[in-house]
This record gives sequence, structure tokens and C-alpha cells, in this order.
Amino acid sequence: MAITLTPKAVERVQQFLIKEGGQGLRLGLKRTGCSGWAYTVGLDSQPGLDDIEFQDQGVRIFVARDNLGFLDGTEIDFVSEGLSHSFRFENPNVTEECGCGESFTVN
Repeated sequence: MAITLTPKAVERVQQFLIKEGGQGLRLGLKRTGCSGWAYTVGLDSQPGLDDIEFQDQGVRIFVARDNLGFLDGTEIDFVSEGLSHSFRFENPNVTEECGCGESFTVN
């Protein structure tokens, strides 16, 4: 089981951790949109009691145990396109994405 970051994502997360504080990146899911799920990303000061912790390139990543089956194998990238900057997710568990790109379906 693993959650990984590209070098660009590592750089961006480290910038956020320095500026905003925190000990790691929290990756999760929420129910939303026409396909069912959307990613949640934030900073956290410590893992919760029911979290699994990963480390990649010096960055701690916290994932709630009940989200892990949907997120296992995900690679997080950080992309800049013009004035738009965002995290992008390459998740091998995704079976469908909605047309607007806001939500997805997993098995």
C-alpha cells in the first residue's frame, strides 16, 4: 500500500507546511458530484487514531483507514497551467470520471 508524490508535489507541500504550519499532508475523500467522490487535501498537525501514515521524499501523508481502499496506489502531482495551479491525482482505483472533472467513481 502506498500514496506517493511527484517532486513538484513534494515541493508545493513543503512550501505549504513552512507557510501554514503542520506536520503532514492529509489526503481524503468526500461524497460529491455526479460520479460520487472528490479528493480532499489539507495540512494536519498529526495523524488521527484511525489514520495510516505514509512518507514520501520526507513528506508525511495521513489517510483515514476507511479511505485507504479507494486511495491506495495514488500518485499526487502539482500542475501549473497558466494562472491555474492545482494538485492532480493519478489513482489506479478510479473507474469513471465525470465530464467536468470534479468527481469520480471507484470500485
